[in-house]
This record gives sequence, C-alpha cells and structure tokens, in this order.
Amino acid sequence: MLSRPRSTIAQAARVFATVSLAAAVAVAGSQTAFAQGVPVVRDAEIEALVRDYARPIFRAAGLANDGIDIVLVNDSSFNAFVTGRRLFINTGALMTAETPNEIIGVIAHEAGHIAGGHQQKLREQLERAKTMAIIATLLGAGAIVAGATTNSRGLAGAGMGVAAGGGEMAQRSILAYQRTEEITADRSAITYLNATGQSGMGMLKTFHRFQTALSLSGAQVDPYRISHPMPQDRIANLEVLVKQSPNVDKIDAPALQQRHDMMRVKIAVYMEGQAAATRLMQKMRGSMAALYGDAQSAYLYGNIAAALTKTNALIKAQPKNAYFQELRGDILMKANKPADAADAYSKAVSLDPARSGLLPVSLGQALMAVGTPDSLKQAVVRINDGLGRDKENSTGYRYLAQAYGELGDIPGAELATAEGHFYSGNYKDAKIFAMRAQQQMKRGEPRWIRAQDIINYKSSGKSQ
Repeated sequence: MLSRPRSTIAQAARVFATVSLAAAVAVAGSQTAFAQGVPVVRDAEIEALVRDYARPIFRAAGLANDGIDIVLVNDSSFNAFVTGRRLFINTGALMTAETPNEIIGVIAHEAGHIAGGHQQKLREQLERAKTMAIIATLLGAGAIVAGATTNSRGLAGAGMGVAAGGGEMAQRSILAYQRTEEITADRSAITYLNATGQSGMGMLKTFHRFQTALSLSGAQVDPYRISHPMPQDRIANLEVLVKQSPNVDKIDAPALQQRHDMMRVKIAVYMEGQAAATRLMQKMRGSMAALYGDAQSAYLYGNIAAALTKTNALIKAQPKNAYFQELRGDILMKANKPADAADAYSKAVSLDPARSGLLPVSLGQALMAVGTPDSLKQAVVRINDGLGRDKENSTGYRYLAQAYGELGDIPGAELATAEGHFYSGNYKDAKIFAMRAQQQMKRGEPRWIRAQDIINYKSSGKSQ
C-alpha cells in the first residue's frame, strides 16, 4: 500500500455505495470489492488510461500474464493498495497527481508488493505474531499462578507485565515487518521504472507531498507504531537511486500528459463539484483538458444545447476520440434523444481501443430507450456483448433483465437478475432468482446450467 502516513494504526472502516462518474456511465462493482466494502467507480476512459500506465510496469515485474485487475475507488485521499490479484487506486490519487509519472510510480510500488508475494508473507507473519502473543499470555498466566501459590506479589505483577508486553511486542513485530516490505516495494518500483525507461521523480514528488501534508497537520507520529516508513525516510532511501538513473530527467509524452489532464478534470467535474473543477480548469486554461471539462460541466450543471455544441467541437478536433463520442451520447440521452444517443455510443464502441465492456452497455441502454421491438433485440445483443467483456458489471445485468422482460423473455430476465445479485455479492437473492429462472427453462440447456452454477455456489463469506 502506498498511502499518506497515519497517526493511528487502526482506522474506522467506511462502507460506501458504488457510484459512477456520470449518470449514463455503467456502474459496477466486483464481488470481491463489494465484499470488502470498497466504493468502486467505473469509467471506460479512466480505466483504459490507468491500464496503459500499468501494462509496461507489469511486464517488467513479470506480472503481464497474471490477470491483475485494476479497480478505481471513490475516495478523495491519495492511496492505492493491493489484495489478491487486484490493484485498487483511489480517484483522489488520480486527481492529485499532476503527471502520469506520479501515478506510474504508485503502480510500480504496488506491483512490487504483488511480485514480492508480500500479502502471503504478511499472513505468515501474522500467524507467527499470533503465536508470540499466545505464548506471552501463557507465560504471563503461569507467572501469575506461581506468584499466587508462593504468595509473591512481585512475581504475580511481573506475570501481568509479560502478558501485556507480549501483545505489544507482537504488534511492533508486524509493523516493523510491514515497513520493511514497503521499503522493498519502493526499491522494486525503481527497478521497474528503470526497466521501462521511466523516471522515479514522480515517486519522490509523491513522498515529498506526504511529508508536507504530515508537517502541516502537526501530528506527532511514533515511527514504530505505523505500517509505513516516514516520508523523509523513504525519500532518503530512494533519492540517490532515482538521481543516478539515466532516466531521471525523462518526462511524460505530451499525448499521455493530455490524457492525464483530461482524466483529472473529469474526476473533478463529476466527483469534486463545479467549484473544484473550475479551479482546476483555470490552471489548464486553453488546453484540450479544460475544454473537455467545460463541456462536461455544461452537461452536468448547465445548458444541454451548449454542452452539445462544446462536445461537437471536441469531436471535430479529435474525431477518433471514443470518449468524446461517449459524452455526446450522455448529453443526447439527457436531451431525450435516444436514437441519436445510440448512434454516438455506437461510434464510441467502434473507436474504443481498449474494448471496454461499459460502452456497449451504454449503447444497449440507449437502444432500450428507443423502445421498438427491433431496438430491444439489439439492446440485448449489445448488453450481452458488454457483459462478455466485463462479466462483473452488476448494473449491466439490471439493464439486461429489463430488456429481456420487455421482450417477454421472463426466464432470461430472472437469470440476468440472478447474475446482477451474484456479482454484487448478494448470493442469497442470486440463488432465489436463479431457482426461479430454472423453473421456466429446459433442463440441461446452457442458461439452465448457468443458473445451477449460481445455485451451487458456496461463498467464503458468512452469508450465502
């Protein structure tokens, strides 16, 4: 995890609903993310950009074929973390980072954790620490008993100290181990950056930002009671390596910087509010990112006609930009022009180099809004296409269920509803709808078998 240092070890858990960047952008959460209470946010453009950042780093780390998913988290703090084969990145980190290199450094650090097997090793350390604490407690209990039988108050008091100190010792041991892992991941990150011909200055800038934030907070932090090294220590450990690299002065390609700026503006408009977005756009005045943000602001807060005019100008400047067409589709849906919106989304799907599963679902929504029997059939095809690319898009199954229902395919609607519940982590309702779907299907057909798979699924969690 690459995060701002905390003054306390335990932080209160926060569980959010899944949100989207735009009303017409498909919202989905993986079952893993939902199970962990992570506020997942989906956006085709941002996901494609972050994957482009990660691809060469994963290759350098030997992770190119490991199927690592990148998940965007709706949180304004600067943070990233890994669990299993998933890398979670906060939208706050994406918006705060001024250059692609800063985020690439974050990804390189997290790749170091994955490649180093740090999660499994940490679990092993936790088991050892648990054993240490149990032994210390037993030793303490034995000393208390001995003190009682010999009427030795001093021995009994020492026993209480051993029992209490055992837990503290185990905790400090784990934290020290975590700090060592963080240092290792930092150094691995520099190796990956060098291998891909990129600078480590973005990492140093991030740590300097953490150090400034810590200084301004006035917090008194015990360096032995946190899971990450202090920012100044991380800077000291890396500065020489970064500045000795032949890539130290390399900067991001202008086209990549432009995509990064457009991402930052997009997050600001949809998640930080109009005032924050305006402040950011003023810093980028005259740029494509500022024009993009202006069109999005007009869509969300202003005049639909103006938003369409501004978006058409963007498309004229970059006719092959899939996400400008996506925005045009969003605007036209808001203007209650679903046929025109479907045309825009269709162009977005055809132009999308990342083949996101989100865009076909948006196209399917527009076709559903057209409302003819033929458009409903097309909607089913398009939404299934999107779900085939992105099977964990739980919201996509809701639209699919609605389309099947309007076509009179009730078993299909029931199964799609079951899938939506399944990928939301709501296994109980998923099984109920799967059983309802099965009752109306021919035994052994593909959809019947899929329903049976959901019915037979056993979650590792407490609820089924």
